[in-house]
Amino acid sequence: MQVWPGRAYPLGATYDGAGTNFAVFSEAAERIELCLLHDDGSETAIELRESDAFVRHAYLPGVMPGQRYGFRVHGPYEPEKGKRCNSAKLLLDPYARAMSGAIDWDEAVYGYHFDEPERRNDLDSAPHTMASVVVNPYFDWGDDRPPRTDYHQTVIYEAHVKGLTMLHPELPEDLRGTYAALGHPAIVEHLTKLGVTALELMPVHQFVTDHRLADAGLANYWGYNTIGFFAPHNAYASWGDRGQQVLEFKQAVKALHQAGIEVILDVVYNHTAEGNHLGPTLSFRGLDNASYYRLTDDPRYYMDTTGTGNSLLMRSPHVLQLIMDSLRYWVTEMHVDGFRFDLAATLARQFHEVDRLSSFFDLVQQDPVVSQVKLIAEPWDVGEGGYQVGNFPPLWTEWNGRYRDTVRDLWRGEPRTLAEFASRLTGSSDLYQDDGRRPLASINFVTCHDGFTLHDLVAYNDKHNEANGEGNRDGESHNRSWNCGVEGATDDEDVMALRGRQMRNFIATLLLSQGVPMLSHGDEFARTQKGNNNAYCQDGELSWVHWPKPGEKHPLCEFVQAMVGMRRDHPAFRRRRFFHGRPVEGTHDELSDIAWFTPEGEEMTHRDWQEAQARALTVFLNGNAISEPGERGERIADDSFLLMFNAQPTPRRFTVPVDHGREWQVVVDTSREDGVPPGTGPTVKAGSRITLVDRSLTVLQRPA
Repeated sequence: MQVWPGRAYPLGATYDGAGTNFAVFSEAAERIELCLLHDDGSETAIELRESDAFVRHAYLPGVMPGQRYGFRVHGPYEPEKGKRCNSAKLLLDPYARAMSGAIDWDEAVYGYHFDEPERRNDLDSAPHTMASVVVNPYFDWGDDRPPRTDYHQTVIYEAHVKGLTMLHPELPEDLRGTYAALGHPAIVEHLTKLGVTALELMPVHQFVTDHRLADAGLANYWGYNTIGFFAPHNAYASWGDRGQQVLEFKQAVKALHQAGIEVILDVVYNHTAEGNHLGPTLSFRGLDNASYYRLTDDPRYYMDTTGTGNSLLMRSPHVLQLIMDSLRYWVTEMHVDGFRFDLAATLARQFHEVDRLSSFFDLVQQDPVVSQVKLIAEPWDVGEGGYQVGNFPPLWTEWNGRYRDTVRDLWRGEPRTLAEFASRLTGSSDLYQDDGRRPLASINFVTCHDGFTLHDLVAYNDKHNEANGEGNRDGESHNRSWNCGVEGATDDEDVMALRGRQMRNFIATLLLSQGVPMLSHGDEFARTQKGNNNAYCQDGELSWVHWPKPGEKHPLCEFVQAMVGMRRDHPAFRRRRFFHGRPVEGTHDELSDIAWFTPEGEEMTHRDWQEAQARALTVFLNGNAISEPGERGERIADDSFLLMFNAQPTPRRFTVPVDHGREWQVVVDTSREDGVPPGTGPTVKAGSRITLVDRSLTVLQRPA
């Protein structure tokens, strides 16, 4: 076989139509072999003799897409010094664009013996681990263009590739649970009809099910256990795993883009699947342990701010390069539109504390590719000082955990939540305004993959995670949920009616709030996980979306569609600037852009806000006092709205304020199963009184 010198960049395996360039970084290695793997189990080893700045490389003419390969690293195995090289372990390429096969968790994939953890394990891991794959980078994107939906017009739908599609009755069985299913007309049509503008996919980077779960007969369903930051997860491919997964993912993105739907990836750059010092040797650990991982003062062990066993070393230039190269690859080659960063506070830990000005944020800020897509932080990790909601740089948006908690507390009847609820409803200016950000920095959500579904939020007081095999000790114990009087399933019609009303309350509140709303997949169908609030290991019908039969209507889904439509049609609910709390100059309207009233129709006082048991109020949104201009500098005007919230356990009479409009029409009433679709409700006059049933929300509309 011919071996040419090749190039040190780009890293990974790069096919150019005639052959493949291989390049891999390791400062710890004394020698690296590239191993080409054959279907009969044999391999051809080629030493990478060329080295530039610790990058070993070679070009192999004639090596084509579909070729499986791995690396063997010869070097020191001294765990006490943080060095864990072992040539008996076939290592995955950190830059592999695809990966083939699965890990069977034989003892050979570990660097030590199970019965003697201090003794080096020289068993060959090749028959028991995954392989990297050379891929064909060429794809006919046609006229594909990123939708580039502005944040103020964005509605995010968080979904799992398999969970969303596995039970859809209109999908061919061989496509269910795959990337191809995401681009199928049945899925695209549902998202379009729902009004979704962005599909946020739970992890699709290549991940593995860890040893403990595999032994228990469970799976790492959520996928937060990455081993390949460039490779689409191979189990989600319907065509094959020798590079076909790349083409299939691209085809799904292309189909979603054609429908105007953006694709956002949930990415896990804070740790890898290699775990702690007792974890397997799959890739990074065997290549250059100390360059990739944050080690403790005793280099045998790993610093863990993620709860998974290890944390990537964010002050290492090679880790930062890996992450930035990965992000750019998914934008430029895979055409994704943004990223949601799991446990993003860890990415800011250059040393120990969370550093808002860390190198990672500097790199993102100046990168001409990554800085232009949607960047969403999960603004916390499990380390000390890890809760950083409101503290990310101006370029970023954040999952607003305080929004989730406050809205849940209001509707379940917790005292002293009214003032904070007002802040969350209007875009959380207390969190984002001081650093120049706007309401759109707040990604608002009530439910997500982590925790109760919307149905379970109103059906369970306590978690029920027994199926996870951890004695119900896993998962959050304080869920801010309320079961409406009965724990779990019930036939009680009153309880079921209250639960339906509460679900509509949550959906309506979410879509009427300033900021960017995020829905969780299946909530529009009242999906249940039977009280399991940590279904990370449940790859089955418990976690999959159960779809209605073809042609069957679902009232809650229709209500979600109506609320998304109301938000889309009315800029009053998706402002780009915070409210002023006073009349806006140049709008020729003497009324304030927002006003707050007691149920009696009187303006709220400081005492009203501080009243512990106050759980009812009216909010006036002035559509004639929107301060931000349109795209061409034109003035934006909209209808005005009164939002009436009654989170009390008893009915409450509300008075329509007398000085903010003569006549109003009811356009939303969560006490009704249909929610009163817009345009069908009764009219009410200023000063009149209307009764809101216990725990309900009513919206009145006044034409501009």
